[in-house]
Amino acid sequence: MLRVALRFLFVFGTAGTFLLFGDQLLSTRLSPALGSLVFVWLFAAVVIGALAVVAHADELADLLGEPYGTLILTLSVGSIEIMTIGTVMLTGLPNPALARDTMFSVVMIVMNGLIGLALLLGGLRYREQGYNLPGVNAYLSLIVALSTLGMILPNYTTTTLGPTLSTGQQTFLIAMCLSLYAVFLIVQTTRHRSYFAEVLPARKARKPSSHRAGKWMSVMRHSALMIVFLGTTILLAEKLAVTLNTGLETYGLPPALGALLVAVLVLVPEGVGAIEAALANQVQRAMNILFGSVLATLAMTIPAVIVVAMVGHTTLELGLTPDGQVMLVLTLLMSMLTFGSGRTNVLQGTVHFGLFLAYLLLIFVP
Repeated sequence: MLRVALRFLFVFGTAGTFLLFGDQLLSTRLSPALGSLVFVWLFAAVVIGALAVVAHADELADLLGEPYGTLILTLSVGSIEIMTIGTVMLTGLPNPALARDTMFSVVMIVMNGLIGLALLLGGLRYREQGYNLPGVNAYLSLIVALSTLGMILPNYTTTTLGPTLSTGQQTFLIAMCLSLYAVFLIVQTTRHRSYFAEVLPARKARKPSSHRAGKWMSVMRHSALMIVFLGTTILLAEKLAVTLNTGLETYGLPPALGALLVAVLVLVPEGVGAIEAALANQVQRAMNILFGSVLATLAMTIPAVIVVAMVGHTTLELGLTPDGQVMLVLTLLMSMLTFGSGRTNVLQGTVHFGLFLAYLLLIFVP
C-alpha cells in the first residue's frame, strides 16, 4: 500500500507541479544541468505512470481473461505514444523523419530487443517454450504488410519526391491501417479468440473469480484508476516531448536518438510485462503484448501522424533509409523463421538480440 501511495503522489504531484509552473520549468532559458534534471524527472514520472497503467491492465486481464487484458494495455500505451510523437512533431524545429524513426525504433526494440530478451531468458529457464502458432502468425501477417506499406513503399512511389506519399496515397494508407486493424480486433476478440490463448498451462495461476457483482465492481474500479493514470501520463508525456525537443536542439544530438528515447519511454511498461510473462512460461501472453505493441504502433500511429502532419502543414517522411530498410526486412524475415515451429529456445533469442545491437550501432555509426 505504501508503494501504491508513493507512486500516486509522485505521478499526480508531478502533473500538478507542471500544470502550475510549467512555463518556468519548460523554459528554454534553463541551464543545461537544470534542463537535464527536469527531463529525468518527467521521464521517471511518465514511466511510473505507465507502469501503474500496466498494473491495472493486468488486474483487468485477470478479471476479463485474455486477450482483453493485453489489448487494453496495448491501446493504452499506444495512446501515450501517439500523443508524445504528435507533440514533438508540432513543437520545436521541423523534424519530418521523427515519426518514422520512432515507429522504426519501436519495431526494432520490440521485435529484436524485447522478443530476443524474452526468448533468451525463457529458454535459459525452461529450455524450450511453446506458443500458439496461429495467433503469432496473425500478428506477423499484419506487421509485415503494414510495415512494408508504411516504411518501405514510400521510397519507391513516383508521385512525390523523396520518402513521402501524396495526399491520395496517405488517405489510402490510413484506410488500409485502420480497416486491417479493425478486422484483426474482431478476429482476436470474437471469431478466433482461442488463437491468442496459452497452449501450455500457465505457471502462475489466475486469481479465482469472485461473484458476478464483485467482479464487475473490481472491473469498474481498475478501469477508472487506469483511465485516470493514463490521462495523467499522457499529460506528462506532452510536457516531456517539449523538453526532449529542447535538448535535441541545444546539444545537436542525432534525431534518431530522440526517436529512440520516445520509443523506450512508451515500451518500458510493456517490456516489463512481457519479460515477466516469459519468465512465468506464459509465452503467448508475452507475444500478445509485444506483437500487439508493434501492430498498434503501425496501425494506429501511422494514421495519427499523417493526420497531425496534414493539420500542422508539415512534411512527413515515412520511407526508411537504405540501412533501415535492410534492418527491417532482416527483422521480418528472422521473425518468420523464429515463429514458424511453435517452439522457441535460447538460440532464437540470441539472434534477435544480436540484431537489436546492430540497430543500436547504426544509430551512432551509420
